[in-house]
Formats: sequence, structure tokens, C-alpha cells
Amino acid sequence: MSARRRWKAAVRKVRELASIGRALVSTGHPYMAQIVPMRRCNLSCTYCNEYDDFSDPVPLDEMLRRIDHLGRLGTSVITISGGEPLLHPELDQIIARIRRTGAIAGMITNGYLLMPDRIQRLNRAGLDHMQISIDNVMPDAVSKKSLKVLDKKLQMLAEHAEFHVNINSVVGGGIANPDDARVVSERALGLGFSSTIGIIHDGGGQLKPLGDAERVVWDKVRNMTRRSYSRFNHFQEAIANGETNDWRCRAGGRYLYVCENGLVHYCSQQRGYPAVPLAEYTTADVKREFVTEKGCAPGCTISCVHQVSYIDHWRAPQSDSVTPGGSHKAGEPKTREQELVQIQ
Repeated sequence: MSARRRWKAAVRKVRELASIGRALVSTGHPYMAQIVPMRRCNLSCTYCNEYDDFSDPVPLDEMLRRIDHLGRLGTSVITISGGEPLLHPELDQIIARIRRTGAIAGMITNGYLLMPDRIQRLNRAGLDHMQISIDNVMPDAVSKKSLKVLDKKLQMLAEHAEFHVNINSVVGGGIANPDDARVVSERALGLGFSSTIGIIHDGGGQLKPLGDAERVVWDKVRNMTRRSYSRFNHFQEAIANGETNDWRCRAGGRYLYVCENGLVHYCSQQRGYPAVPLAEYTTADVKREFVTEKGCAPGCTISCVHQVSYIDHWRAPQSDSVTPGGSHKAGEPKTREQELVQIQ
């Protein structure tokens, strides 16, 4: 690793530790937000419900306003997702704006559009983290996000990227060969990247237990990646066993999902709740959702929400209750969305 990369990695680690310290001191701001500048994707993986093949990019001026609103709320980490964010023609300016708010800038991409000059542009824009999910070794009808197709892109990242790269492999959800996850993880670690493994959820973000062969691979990969993986991903042990988790989901408070229409949702799998425009979202909304129990939480597999919520697992028991797609628990305060519906 070059001296420049080592220096950037050290500075990034200091910023990350400072953001966690700030989150431990105060619960009144989001820790992470995922924001969608582009719903369109250049792929069509059969298990994915987060893309289309026709949407235009969100105009740059609107994206910058949304980033500024996340900055107003004090968001520590802003991750760009999609769709495929690399399809957005002004992505570099969006990343630069995230950094100007003081937030850590991340991106989730399928990696298909990466080239050396594109990676250098991401370096200059100030990208801190990139995650690429690779589903199999050879492309098939389920997913084209394969190691065979993307290995050249990974080599480019290893040579040129000054940001942290994580490669996420998966098991479950129709992946034909569970051992592909081991092969992907070994390649990622060999190139100097970090590696994680996830369980593909169902269409509502809920758990699907692993079969015997999938479980063997799951254990092998977790043992390879234990140092960087186990602390904030222990919840997936229950998911692998087909069991629920007892945890306090802080979606809408610590974690925000901002769709292409600029609405705040609990997560990518619970779009429609609370569905408040980001421009109108306030610290009061953050604090309300922090103590709102979500009925979908026990079977949830959305790792980013679990990881962010872990910061506050020890405090602020949740008393309010809402079940996305269902009714509000009788006798308890309504969410802002339900209050607006009642008023209308």
C-alpha cells in the first residue's frame, strides 16, 4: 500500500471513530442515511426489488439540496445506493457535496461501469467506502454480478482506489452454488479488500433460513473474515438458523432511507413508512422514530440497519409501536404518517 493510501486510511479511521463517539454522546441525529440518486440499473437480478430500467437520474440541484438536508440533521455517514449510482452523470459532485457536509461518503455499486479513470474521479471526489456485492462465480439467470465478469474491475480497484473497498458475497435466495461465496471472499481478501457475507432476504426483507450446504459455506466464510465481520453482524447467526432477533430497530432515527422521490423511509424493504419528505424531516422525527418499535424487526435481514442500531442496543427502550403494512398498536402514539392520514 502506498504512503498516500495509508495516510487516507488513517484519516478515515479517525473520522469514523469520531462519528461513533458523537453517536454515543447524542441520539438526536441520524448515524447513516442511504440516498438514491438513480433508480435505474444496468442489470436485472431476479431477487432484487430496488431497481427499474427506465428512470431518469435525480437532477443534480435536487440531489445537492437533499444532501444538505441530511447535513442539517447531522448525518454522520451518507451512502449512495440505487439502482446503479454510477449511471448518474453528476455522481462526482454528489460525493463531493457529501464530504462538504462533514459526513463519511459511501457507495453501493455493482461495479460494472468501473474503469481506471472512473476510479480516479471517485478518489478526487472524496469517496470513503465502496461496497460491491458479488453473487456467484459464473453469471446465471439469477444474477450477472459474477466474479468472472467483475474480476478485472476488482484488479483495477486494487491498483487505483484510495477508498476502502468491501466485497460482499451471498448465500440463499436461489444462488445455485453456495460455495461460490467462499471463492468470492477468498479472492477479495487476496486483493487486499475486506469481505463480508450476507443472506439474501425475501421480497419484504425478512429472513430465509439456510440449508445445510449453505450453512457450511456460511461458517467457512465467517471464519475467514471474523476480525472485521463478527462484531456488528452477530444478528445473522439467528437468521442463518431461521430464528428471529430480539433487537431495537432505530430505522427512521439512526438510519434513514431516502428514495429517488426525496421521501424518508425506514429502509429499502419498507418503503412507504414513514414516507415524510426529507426537506420536512426534523430532529423531532428522528427522536420519535428512535423510540418507535417496528413490527417487522424480529425477522429483518437488512444488515445496515442492524449495524447502525447496534450503537444504541443498550439504551432507550422502545415504547411506541408501528407495523409497516399493518395497523398501529391501539392506545399508543401514531407515527407522523398516520397522523397526516388522519388529518386528511
